[in-house]
Amino acid sequence: MAGRRRSLGRQFGWLWAAYGVSTVGTMLAFDAFPLIAILVLHAGPAAVSALAAAGLAVGTVLAVPLGPWVEFRAKRPVMVTMDLIRFAAVLSIPAAFALGLLGFAQLLVVSVVVGVADIAFRAASGAHLKALVAPEDLLIANGRFESTSWTATMIGPPLGGFAIGAFGPVTTVTADAVSYLLSALGIRAIGGKEAPPPPRSGTSARLRRGELLEGWRHILTHASLRPLLFNSILVNGLIMTTAPLLATLMLGSLGFAPWQYGLAFGAPCIGGLIGSRLARRLVVRFGQRRVLLASGALRACWVPWLALVGPGPGGLVLVVTVELGLITSCGIFNPVFATYRLEQTGTDRVARMLSAWTVTSKATIALLTALGGVLAGLTGPRTAIVVAGVLMLATPLLLPRTARTPTHDAVPAVVAD
Repeated sequence: MAGRRRSLGRQFGWLWAAYGVSTVGTMLAFDAFPLIAILVLHAGPAAVSALAAAGLAVGTVLAVPLGPWVEFRAKRPVMVTMDLIRFAAVLSIPAAFALGLLGFAQLLVVSVVVGVADIAFRAASGAHLKALVAPEDLLIANGRFESTSWTATMIGPPLGGFAIGAFGPVTTVTADAVSYLLSALGIRAIGGKEAPPPPRSGTSARLRRGELLEGWRHILTHASLRPLLFNSILVNGLIMTTAPLLATLMLGSLGFAPWQYGLAFGAPCIGGLIGSRLARRLVVRFGQRRVLLASGALRACWVPWLALVGPGPGGLVLVVTVELGLITSCGIFNPVFATYRLEQTGTDRVARMLSAWTVTSKATIALLTALGGVLAGLTGPRTAIVVAGVLMLATPLLLPRTARTPTHDAVPAVVAD
């Protein structure tokens, strides 16, 4: 029937539901750890910054060997295990708070554990998605994940802020923990027989070291994935770099209220929902390569305008407009990019590729955010935003100009019911 949503099957439905519930939980608890550090532990700015940076950096380093570990195991048990680890780790925070035992060190340890588990889960879920749906349905599936992500981003933080104000500082963390448990149950409900993971080529220590680097080797020797990696990590890093700078500017010298700041970044998320719904239609009409190049270039055009934000309604409208354009562009680019990345990688190395990509991205975000803070301290936040924006304008040069034929596997990794 024309206009009817295409079904990707019951198994994908459970995977999508698991993703949705955990994403909503994560966005409800958006910035919960810094808020707990400030409101409960009375931590200062330096400690809060250290919490964010150390958790990201240490978690990234510890996650390096996870690619091969995930690759050669059945993916659903890995996903369930990572969900249960995150459930237990996050739930320890409200438990310790109730007992009066919560400390800064526990927040730091939990942030590291969750960061490592996140990377392992992403690697396993990406590999499982490629095996679960037909190649021609990958873009549809990634578009639905992208729509879910932006919807959760749009509604989660405001609801989380209300819940914290009404029920206390650990309310959203508890909800986040429960969401991981529900996600694990959803993955268990997928059903069907999952085929054995790809076999190892050898067992010597030298070969295991080779397996450790295989994700990066695949990316860096691939004519299209290599520039895409550099493009994506720089774009994501520069976008994340401007977030604390703009917060300092808007909530500080420009005098915006917290609810106005939240509105400026919550309302434009509708653009991500719109963009993700348009992605497949645009690919059908213009082709994957053109959409990838156009939306990738369009992402780079918005950040410099944030440096012009001023006080009052005009400044708020400027930020909302710029963020709407940026998020809509990302909403189109992300599912097309995620699909292309899976198409270009064989099933026997998807987990290692995704793990290497995520580790590199998180490390770059940590580095660029730290450098942005140093630059803002020396020159002011507005100048640092300008520098980030100018660098963003150069990122389209890293987009691949040609597209390879997708890599198809001869044997599917999942057998349906």
